[in-house]
Amino acid sequence: MKLLLPDAMPLDLDLPEGVETVLYSVRDPLPDEHHDADAIVLWSISPRWLKRAATDLHAVRWAQTLTAGTDVVEQAGFADDVVLTSGTGLHDGPVAEHALALILAAARRLDIAAEAVRTHRWARELTVDQPLDNAERFTMIDGARVVVWGFGGIGQRLAAHLRALGADVVGVAQSAGERAGFPVVTPSSLPDVLPGADVLVNILPATSATAGVVDAETLALLPRKAWFVNVGRGATVDEDALRTALWDGLIAGAALDVTATEPLPEQDPLWDAPNLILTPHSAGGRPLGSEELIQANVAALLAGEELRNVVAR
Repeated sequence: MKLLLPDAMPLDLDLPEGVETVLYSVRDPLPDEHHDADAIVLWSISPRWLKRAATDLHAVRWAQTLTAGTDVVEQAGFADDVVLTSGTGLHDGPVAEHALALILAAARRLDIAAEAVRTHRWARELTVDQPLDNAERFTMIDGARVVVWGFGGIGQRLAAHLRALGADVVGVAQSAGERAGFPVVTPSSLPDVLPGADVLVNILPATSATAGVVDAETLALLPRKAWFVNVGRGATVDEDALRTALWDGLIAGAALDVTATEPLPEQDPLWDAPNLILTPHSAGGRPLGSEELIQANVAALLAGEELRNVVAR
């Protein structure tokens, strides 16, 4: 079995005898002599590179991406009989921490403080006359009502962080009930939970069903004091509606780690939207536990057993 490994990250694997590993460049096309590989691990590669690899790898049986989102891999053109597996679970901790950082930055208006530093201004509006609760403005996680749309591993990890800081958290998923000790509702209940929210966190993947699902109607359900936080995928948001909501003050602000087009084009009007915190898709980038997942899936593939994190297509 020949397994191709990316040179973009170190992987110290303990694999069975007979598994040949080959390091490939994530920048250059795969050499012809490795087009016969049985499997490939994908990380830090462009959609164009991936599409070419899907064509060149004529014998591939399994492709393991280390990303949690799989939309790019699914669109690459791998044959239907190629098993695709995701990095679900590898990014729960880092992305949850980043989402928490964005929420804290919004509450404490670190964007205003950073801008004030650039102009050598002491931002007195952040030091005096602060509200004692979130009744009029979102200023504290303690006592905040946070809705987390996309309540898988990342959402549940984030919810635990928020609860520890005193927040009231509601998850949104395809089935209602309780997960990890938190109440969960379906999207049909958004009109019930969003009007009372201080923060809406989006952790949705990019699928045909979620394209632009955070639209003008959804944003209009939020109170004007609420912030929108996105650590899911940019394709899930109607960015025209988001820009309008920011410019018209329909929501208090947005903290985004992802955009529909990345990098965000230099002339995109979203750059100039008021009350915007933007990070460059940096919430993940740390697939923790990759080696264990790869080793487990190699063993399963050799034994003819079900692999972990199989992507349904």
